[in-house]
Amino acid sequence: MNLSPDLQQVLLSLATAERAQSHPRARTAEEKELQALLSQREGLASAAAAAQLAVDDLELEILRIQEDERKLKKRDLDDKHQLTAETDPERRKDLTHDRYATKSRLADLYYELKEAHGEVKALRNNRDVHGARLDEMDRKIEAARRAVDALPEREVADTAALRAKLPADVLSLYDDIGAASFNGRTCNGCFITLPAAERREVLTADDDEVPPCPNCGTLLVRVGAGE
Repeated sequence: MNLSPDLQQVLLSLATAERAQSHPRARTAEEKELQALLSQREGLASAAAAAQLAVDDLELEILRIQEDERKLKKRDLDDKHQLTAETDPERRKDLTHDRYATKSRLADLYYELKEAHGEVKALRNNRDVHGARLDEMDRKIEAARRAVDALPEREVADTAALRAKLPADVLSLYDDIGAASFNGRTCNGCFITLPAAERREVLTADDDEVPPCPNCGTLLVRVGAGE
């Protein structure tokens, strides 16, 4: 296929742009760092939420114990008041037994409450540690976002404009078989290093000719070629 050298570069620019658009853009180091931090944050957030839930559950248990303690103290006080006025031996016996059982349960609740307060203190410390780690991670993520936002915008080639510069027959053939650069040794369409005889065949073609790759048939635009 014949095409002037300047339009050959347009053809190569078109092929390069459309090839890039058909593949996902490679992420920059800054974008990879941000994604890694966001992934780490998910784990930290989950751990922090679990730590807070453990605190919430135990604080509810403490409230339950305190409520039970309040009711038992009231019950003991009622029994005490009734004993001062009760004269029936059997009734006094029942009230005395009830006070004993109430005081015994109050003693148990005292130790339960003491243990719960000690445990909730440890859980709160654990929650605070996870919260601090999460805050630190958020600061790192914010810095990483700023780094990504500061990246220069990548230029997107205007493929329509490039196509408008090329003859219709060239575009038709290009759409069928594609185009790639040839550096004197390797076809960048199939990435095969051509044998010496085939390299020579491509290299000795006229300047206004776009030879096909002997291996894959892709149109080859010679760039920096030399044997």
